[in-house]
Amino acid sequence: MDGKNEDRDEMPRIARRSFVTGTLASGFALAVQPISAETIITDTVGLTAGMVTLATSDGSIPAYRAHPAASPKAPTILVVQEIFGLHEHIKDICRRLAKLGYYAIAPDLYARFGDATKVADIASIMKEIVPKVADARVLADLDTAAAFAKSEGALPQLAITGFCWGGRITWLYTAHNPDLKAAVAWYGPLRTMGPLAPQSPLDIVADLKAPVLGLYGGADQSIPIDSIRKVEAAAKAAGKKVEFVVYPDTPHAFNADYRPSYREGPAKDGWKRMQEWFKTNGV
Repeated sequence: MDGKNEDRDEMPRIARRSFVTGTLASGFALAVQPISAETIITDTVGLTAGMVTLATSDGSIPAYRAHPAASPKAPTILVVQEIFGLHEHIKDICRRLAKLGYYAIAPDLYARFGDATKVADIASIMKEIVPKVADARVLADLDTAAAFAKSEGALPQLAITGFCWGGRITWLYTAHNPDLKAAVAWYGPLRTMGPLAPQSPLDIVADLKAPVLGLYGGADQSIPIDSIRKVEAAAKAAGKKVEFVVYPDTPHAFNADYRPSYREGPAKDGWKRMQEWFKTNGV
């Protein structure tokens, strides 16, 4: 379905956004500098939040997790990073979810190949890191993150959400893990990503094991509307619960409040829809 265009008066305000460097920008990826002065920063009051180490079959990787301080006994949300890696915006997403009563965990899925947050431009990330990241390894790392949450006392109800690069992974993971209750993909590419990432969401839609909500921008030049409609039709033919919300005149990365692409109306609507999707599907 198409979302209402709540963004028609947003462009003039966005154009006037100011940007900063220094303390505010320090936790964000170098490739996304400068950072908007209006960036949403969620505090840790009432939360247990910080970096942890996940033991994997080939060593270990870092992850950021946040949950209510009173108890980790909360439904688990796997949070999948943007193409820029595990930087402050993704950590903040975890804190926002923890404030809603979830145990949110975001593993650093690029960790074996370097720190993407220290790479100064997206072209280098695309060339030096992304092609080395195998889908199979990513899905296994997400399994490890879910198991870590459970070991800390998180409840078995499990959901996933991901952004940009992580939006595509969200689709793939939903076809991978039968324990998943719900998934929300934010502007995830609907294509393959190379030899180590050979499947698109269209390829796996018939294998989806949980309902998927897709949040996309109608003006996203990297994700054609036609590709959305193909996945939508394939899901319907396979009897899978998939719902798309396409926000008119809205670009890629509209939830990225630290960047010029941010659109407050669609971002807030998408966040509300995500919460409702999780609750409706038992998370």
